[in-house]
Amino acid sequence: MKKILIIRHAKSSWAEIGQRDFDRPLNERGMRDAPEMAQRLIKKGIVVNAFISSSAKRALTTTQLMMQEMKMKDDQLIIVPELYHAPPSVMLSAINNTPNEFETIAVVCHNPGITVFANMIKGLSIDNVPTCGVLMLKSDVNKWEEVCEKNLAFAFFDYPKNGL
Repeated sequence: MKKILIIRHAKSSWAEIGQRDFDRPLNERGMRDAPEMAQRLIKKGIVVNAFISSSAKRALTTTQLMMQEMKMKDDQLIIVPELYHAPPSVMLSAINNTPNEFETIAVVCHNPGITVFANMIKGLSIDNVPTCGVLMLKSDVNKWEEVCEKNLAFAFFDYPKNGL
């Protein structure tokens, strides 16, 4: 069984006029939400073996904050530049290329790709995955290369303002 957390980067800042989208940092809310969502995963007993992140500043910062909260090491981070504003096919490719020693991974990237990816899962309908939203999927396969949209099953969906 392989488990995948699909995570949208935390809330980012638009404060610096003219700044490249790729370089936007997290804002104050994003800096709070990323560790909070990591804590929610810890409370659910979820142990992430590796994070796969877009190289955009807001995605990497989200990843680093979550990894820090989960007491993970730097060598548990895989940076995939192609995840920056990636369509679902690129997200799936990053998942398929994950080393098989990992059982549970977290993929941190961007909308609209994440929401489109979520809605490819049978029986799932999400209007929008909000910032720092976490979607957990499971696939009853032994190798990451075997994961495809047809064998992904929904486990849960959570986001910072859920239940507040």
